Amino acid sequence: MSSVELRHSALRTPDLTGARPLTSQIQTDAHDLAHLGYAQELFRTMGGFSNFAISFSIISILTGAVTLYDYGLSMGGPAEMSLGWPLVAVFSLAVAASMGEIASAFPTSGGMYHWATILGGPGWGWFTAWFNILGLIATIAGIDYGCAQFLMPLLGLPSSTALLLVVYGAVLASHGLINHYGIRLVARLNDASVTVHIVGVAAIVGALLLFAPKQPVSFFFHAVNSNGMHFYGWAFLLGLLQAQWTFTGYDGSCHVSEETVDPRRRVPWGMVSAVVISALVGYLLLGALTLSIKNLPAVLDATDAAGNKVPAVIAILEQALGHSAGAAVSALAVMAMWFCGLATVTSNSRTVYAFARDGGLPYSPLWKSVSAKHRTPAAAIWLSVIAALAVALYSGAYSVVTSISTIGLYVSYILPVYLGVRARRAGRWQQRGPWNLGRYSGLVNLAALAWTVFICAMLVMPPNQLAGRTMLGLTASLAIWYLAGERRRFQPGLRPEGAPSANERPTDEGLEPVAGGNV
Repeated sequence: MSSVELRHSALRTPDLTGARPLTSQIQTDAHDLAHLGYAQELFRTMGGFSNFAISFSIISILTGAVTLYDYGLSMGGPAEMSLGWPLVAVFSLAVAASMGEIASAFPTSGGMYHWATILGGPGWGWFTAWFNILGLIATIAGIDYGCAQFLMPLLGLPSSTALLLVVYGAVLASHGLINHYGIRLVARLNDASVTVHIVGVAAIVGALLLFAPKQPVSFFFHAVNSNGMHFYGWAFLLGLLQAQWTFTGYDGSCHVSEETVDPRRRVPWGMVSAVVISALVGYLLLGALTLSIKNLPAVLDATDAAGNKVPAVIAILEQALGHSAGAAVSALAVMAMWFCGLATVTSNSRTVYAFARDGGLPYSPLWKSVSAKHRTPAAAIWLSVIAALAVALYSGAYSVVTSISTIGLYVSYILPVYLGVRARRAGRWQQRGPWNLGRYSGLVNLAALAWTVFICAMLVMPPNQLAGRTMLGLTASLAIWYLAGERRRFQPGLRPEGAPSANERPTDEGLEPVAGGNV
């Protein structure tokens, strides 16, 4: 460890006065982190289930699949749900698995940006960090804005733009406050989020299957476009945004690596399990909703008494189950969206904290500060909240903000995967972590790379061209900024040669149970 320059003067552990003694596993994790060039500052209490829960909560099938249901249904009709969802799920799993084997080797809060730095150098890491942060900020905006949209009808509020922004701001503020005041509370709420999602989907699917009139199964595969496009295949591909935006945010498991016990195993399993379970449960949800549609145009064109647009899912539930039952089930969806936003603020704030710790942000000393009382990156949390509010004001259209978030995140996901492939072929990355894809690594990595290039290209096509222009402008601005000075100034503390190999890992004997259980 002497060859590694720590970012802090000494290896420190959190102040655990009054808490139980550190387990040998937690000490091992802190030692691993020191090998990567960092001291243990955050509170390491998360178990395997809590790690899985944060990714599952951010994926949130009751958020992405529901808030963009109108978009997917208008583009590809029922077939968008029956065929588009599993198509996206399979390739998203390839991306998650490719990320998982890198996370097992380099378990730090910086996630993809740290991996890119280790495997490709500081420049790659700097760009990866910015794409990840910008993508997560847009994701927070999309989630909490959607939550506010669904919440307002339940509260009996008129759907005016000004009032919507007020409710949206209140949702954001609640997430900032809870994240500020403690990772233990966030972990418990994320654990509860899994229950809310499963119960919510079970309630919706069960109510629709038992009480709603249903279309024949063949309707689920009906290919129809409802927005005037002449070529159905093109509309279907554009409609994949619904599923692809849902399958984002599973990097949340990586960003709490420094707060997770045994992250080399639990972080990869957290990501992969979140994608697989979300894919299966989400397919049941979409099937039940779609087969309960009485009339396609009536669902897509539904409005409230004041003439304001009503989300298609709420229209389906109310038309199939009645207003009261539809409202009760919608409330479960709103709860799931709220939990999703909470977990995403957690994820982004840890990325901001890690990047600032390396001096990658303007005013980094502020953004890397950790609350002495709560052991949380308070400034990074509130930066995430304020930036998300600004993004929603800028984007205008919901599909635009979700496109920006999806592109930003998947670019940050795939850059370290590409660099990992390159490093293995050059013989510069020999030792892997205990979780890896073995001989299938190359094939899975190639599928992940090809899919990401394809889907990012699709997401900047009309009607989401603003997302393309925004990402192009941001990329150009970042490139100018980096070349003008950041390439000389930015020198993260990670040292590739300091990364402990899988062979250096002690066994898990004597590992005590921790919050969140085991996966």
